[in-house]
Amino acid sequence: MDFQFGLVIAGLLVGFIVGMTGVGGGSLMTPILLWFGIPPTTAVGTDLLYAAFTKMGGIYVHHKKQNINWSITGWLSLGSVPAALLTLWILHSIKTDVTALNDIIKYGLGWALILTSIAVLFKKKLMILSQKHAGNKFHSESKTRNLLTVAIGILLGATVTLTSIGAGALGTVTLFFLYPLLATPRLVGTEIAHAVPLTLVAGLGHASMGNLDLGLLGQLLLGSLPGIYFGSMLSGKVPDLFLRNAIAIMLFMVGYKLLF
Repeated sequence: MDFQFGLVIAGLLVGFIVGMTGVGGGSLMTPILLWFGIPPTTAVGTDLLYAAFTKMGGIYVHHKKQNINWSITGWLSLGSVPAALLTLWILHSIKTDVTALNDIIKYGLGWALILTSIAVLFKKKLMILSQKHAGNKFHSESKTRNLLTVAIGILLGATVTLTSIGAGALGTVTLFFLYPLLATPRLVGTEIAHAVPLTLVAGLGHASMGNLDLGLLGQLLLGSLPGIYFGSMLSGKVPDLFLRNAIAIMLFMVGYKLLF
């Protein structure tokens, strides 16, 4: 792919927003790539590996701060990685032409964006609601909760592999309901640790199907790595509510446009 300065700027902006809020990697990057005229299959495949490389730095930081619950990460991966492999196998087995596959992915993207926008918009309310119900049996160390964590992993594995969206916002919100007593930094750190193997497996799977543009990936990372660094440094300086609401409205509008 030819060098486009606009793609480096897109990487920088998305990296900056992710660094500041912890939200918006795939859900912002994939629609931006579609806007640049990248086919949906290539946009999803490239974005998955972009997310994996970007979040690897996040694992290092969160592990140092002891913000990762490796047990939860393990249960999530037990569901998500096999689900990702199964979704990839289905995508590979459907002997449809690329146009039909692009349409399926665009439709999936639309719904994933709308769900993500709702999750981002009502995150605080959902957190309060989940903490109110923290006394019930699901929130003690139990087989039921472990099974539910695997089930969430399966759902995320399929959604993320098809659309490259949901690992961050949807994953964190669903975990709030199962682990309401876990501190927010640990939830975010745990979800980032889970997102890396999931996006890496899904991204390599898409790459093997030809849905990867290495030149495009390089340009995005050129912008996103410094973007994430500066965003993390400024985290907490800009009102979080303002940023989250702006992101949620933007995601909803893009999702609506893809669907209707």
